[in-house]
Amino acid sequence: MIGFIQQLRRRTPLGWLQLSHEKGRFLVALSGIAFADVLMFMQLGFQNALFDSNTRLHASMQGDIMLVSPQARNLANMSTFPRRRLYQAMDIPGVKSAEAMYLNFLDWKNPQTHRETAVLVIGFNPDKQLFDLPEVNRHLDVIKLPDTVLFDSASRGDYTEVIAQIEQGKPVTTEIERRTITINGLFKVGASFIADGSLITSDQNFLRLFPRQQASSVSLGLIQLQPGYDPKQVANTLKSYLGKDVKVFTHDEFIAFERDYWQKNTAIGFIFSLGVTMGFLVGVIIVYQVLSTDVNAHMKEYATFKAMGYNNLYLLSVVFEEAVILAVLGFIPGAIVPLGLYHMTRNATNLPVYMTLARALTVLVLTMIMCLISGAIATRKLQSADPADMF
Repeated sequence: MIGFIQQLRRRTPLGWLQLSHEKGRFLVALSGIAFADVLMFMQLGFQNALFDSNTRLHASMQGDIMLVSPQARNLANMSTFPRRRLYQAMDIPGVKSAEAMYLNFLDWKNPQTHRETAVLVIGFNPDKQLFDLPEVNRHLDVIKLPDTVLFDSASRGDYTEVIAQIEQGKPVTTEIERRTITINGLFKVGASFIADGSLITSDQNFLRLFPRQQASSVSLGLIQLQPGYDPKQVANTLKSYLGKDVKVFTHDEFIAFERDYWQKNTAIGFIFSLGVTMGFLVGVIIVYQVLSTDVNAHMKEYATFKAMGYNNLYLLSVVFEEAVILAVLGFIPGAIVPLGLYHMTRNATNLPVYMTLARALTVLVLTMIMCLISGAIATRKLQSADPADMF
């Protein structure tokens, strides 16, 4: 039995033996790495929720090519362009249809709590299917009725009673700009960083809610192509044909346009990126302190190895071995804790904060790099030291 234990110890990595020898220091190191991982997971989760929540509506729109105003910055700031550009687009070979969509924000009274909150109102011709949302397409005849809208059941706020009543087939009334409207159907997109929810209605109802909005000025143009035509080629033709008072995007470019706005032109996108960087730097500092202390505590042992003929490469491998062990073991709790935090965030905000395999692999790679950088810094003294000076 004693021989087996000795053989097992000989096979146990030296880095593990050194780390586990000081259990208190080892646990502190793992806690620090886990904290850095949690910080990175949360910032990446918030950043991904920022992008996903603000592009879900774009993704649900049925259009191969989108037309927007040159002053448009994102969905919350679309501005308008002349509707005649849609008629002109029909002259281009390959264009099957060109439909107008109106978008604007207003405050409405929550039918359940009677509190005012901002919602995005979307209007379009109900004779056309412009959304890849079965719930909306089933209620196109409903929104033709005066002052009738569809409500996003995944909106942020307390709407449980309202949703239950509508699901039972009982319309709900509320007030918008001193105008009584009827909610007579549900769809599901979700809240975003720009609005707590959204309403979908006909273009005529939209113009009633926004009397200053002219029917000849539209927020968004959705162009569908005939089969066999390349959206990029048709988009290039439209750019040269329609003039400078519209911007032309393919569907993917339209989503990227919104994403780039939040990533590059807003403070919140920068803050989330900075948070990931700060988490990484915190981890580097914590792991460096642990490994540096470990190197100093075992300097005589390393001197003995050098005196016995072991080179710097072997000693470096021991420290890097410790770094890898810390990275892997610290990542485990660092990945488990965010699962609960993501769940709590989803319930509180209705934002799409989920753990993904890609994000887990990204943080794991960052953790490995973080620990290896710390190990490289911690071994500088070890590489330059002379065995004679260590005793």
